Amino acid sequence: MQKRNTQQRRRAIIERLNIHREVMVDELAQLFSTSEVTIRKDLTELENNGLLLRKFGGAVPLPQDASELSSEKLSARKIAIAEAALQLIKDHNRIIIDSGSTTAALIPLLKSKLGLVVMTNSLHVANTLLEGENEPKVIMTGGTWDPQSHAFQGKMAEQVLRAYNFDQAFIGAAGLDLNKGTTTFNELTQLTQVMAEVSSEVVVMAESEKLQRKIPNVELPWQAISILVTDESIAPSDKQHIEQQGVKVICAQTNRIGA
Repeated sequence: MQKRNTQQRRRAIIERLNIHREVMVDELAQLFSTSEVTIRKDLTELENNGLLLRKFGGAVPLPQDASELSSEKLSARKIAIAEAALQLIKDHNRIIIDSGSTTAALIPLLKSKLGLVVMTNSLHVANTLLEGENEPKVIMTGGTWDPQSHAFQGKMAEQVLRAYNFDQAFIGAAGLDLNKGTTTFNELTQLTQVMAEVSSEVVVMAESEKLQRKIPNVELPWQAISILVTDESIAPSDKQHIEQQGVKVICAQTNRIGA
């Protein structure tokens, strides 16, 4: 197949994903006569636009409820949240980055920081960090691979985390409950709780629309969270309610992206 320009190639990747329900980096590189590095960049950009979910060696479709917002709005919100979260990180900080598409939007921005130490349970996060400039020291949790979260979980991962102390943990959320905290469909919540325990500051990165999701499992109570970085669409009453529980709320402005 002849080489296509970037947008044509990315549209073709989505079309192929919709048909086959999975795409692999090596197969796409051969199909489009390009490098695996280029394909990984394509998949990262498509994930940041809310069009797919990265996995080790490839990508799968997003769950249906995760693709309801337009990709343009979703991408703008994620990027704005990531840029606001970046301002909280100092050079030489020791940080944890959880798996997830919102926290993943933070990764390309870390090139502006020096001497970072980054712990993660996500192969996608680790691979992306090692492809960037100012490559940080990356530590993987290891553990048991969880196909639902596309990340490592389990007792081994928890033990590795507890061997360190961190300045900050950056954690995503499938949902936000005004009264309880962050929520998730995944019943494996212990690792996220350990991430919070070993960090001096816990930063949750989540779009305000996550407040509309009714999800059963509480992952982190508000008492365990230092800062919520969300977008400007959060209702003032919701913001006030969360702040009353001791959480600082930062509202990222999508119209200031890149400013």
